[in-house]
Amino acid sequence: MNKSFVSLAICFLVISVGLAQEEENNTQASDSVQTALKKEGVSVVDTIKVKKKAINPLAPSKAAFYSAVFPGLGQIYNKRYWKVPIVYAVMGTGVYAYIYNDDLYDRFRTAFKRRQAGFTDDEFYDLGAPNEPGSDPDFSDEALEDAQERYQEDRDLWLLITIGMYALNIVDANVDAHLKQFNVDDDLSMDFKPFLDLDPITAKPIYGMALTVKF
Repeated sequence: MNKSFVSLAICFLVISVGLAQEEENNTQASDSVQTALKKEGVSVVDTIKVKKKAINPLAPSKAAFYSAVFPGLGQIYNKRYWKVPIVYAVMGTGVYAYIYNDDLYDRFRTAFKRRQAGFTDDEFYDLGAPNEPGSDPDFSDEALEDAQERYQEDRDLWLLITIGMYALNIVDANVDAHLKQFNVDDDLSMDFKPFLDLDPITAKPIYGMALTVKF
């Protein structure tokens, strides 16, 4: 009986030393421990101890808030740095397209209003060589009105697209923060504990390591 308990103590000592070694030596240490335990008659189920990651319930809200304050900041908070250039490229394209169409809308609107007021000095009246007196302008009143409406529609469309990309940036940061804390490790539900029992028939101690799997 005493010899058995001495062997058990030696086994636990070997396991503790093996777990304290560097990560690159874990495989070799595990093989050595299992070999020694088999010689002593101890059955080891597994030698893996699961470490659960701490969960921050406020992380998704923080990531969403940062992205709402400044697009891309939530992605930086989540350490998804590769997404930041994508966010800036998408948002920058939307802002540029909006400003571009808004500028053309303002120019055609101003020219159209001056035409309606009876002036002929707008920038679209004579685009090339000076027109002969009494000749038609390069852009008619109808063309100015059509261009004004077209660029207004394009401006409004890009405004909606930019707002949608802004909202998507916030959703992405929030969802990414949730997924980062979702542990998909295969060993998530394993618990490794020492086991000691008494055989009811032979009255000999049964000891080893018990692996509990929880679903």
